[in-house]
Amino acid sequence: MRSIALILALGVFASIAPASAQQERHLVFTHKFFKISRCDAQQNVATTYSGYVPGYYPYARPWFWGDPYGYGFYQPPITTSNPTMYVDFTNTSDKVMKDVVWGLVANGRLVAEAKDVGTFSPGAEIKHKYGISENVFPLQTGLPQCIALAITFQDGTHLVNPNLPAIRRQMYLQPPPNAGLSTPPPR
Repeated sequence: MRSIALILALGVFASIAPASAQQERHLVFTHKFFKISRCDAQQNVATTYSGYVPGYYPYARPWFWGDPYGYGFYQPPITTSNPTMYVDFTNTSDKVMKDVVWGLVANGRLVAEAKDVGTFSPGAEIKHKYGISENVFPLQTGLPQCIALAITFQDGTHLVNPNLPAIRRQMYLQPPPNAGLSTPPPR
């Protein structure tokens, strides 16, 4: 009877271990360049954290950009009605970064992206918040993780995380009809 229980326990561990190992591969790239002090996504817009400022968002037009998967990504603005992702990060590399594409991973799958543009100097702590899709929720996990999907340094070097997580198609939104775009970007 003990051997059956042991075999069952090992089978459960084996089915869990690959997902955990896969998540660790996603994080290797991030930990090479960043220290993440907080990663949090909130559906409830009443929940806010002090000290966080909005990340870059060009309010003159909808924020579309080509993501590391080759799709056109629409990032919602920060509003009182959109869910928000908070990332507190420090650039631990020795080079200045000019943009970062963040990913929110839940249950081993990418559920949201946010692009930030600015001057992220080595050793500087950045506390930014980003608008994300309402399709992110429910997360169905207690341990969401923020990972770097891509980085562009000030010297022009562009790096993409070699272990991109599987995507969740629901995260690709169309802009609202009044956003001023006649056609969505290519996918």
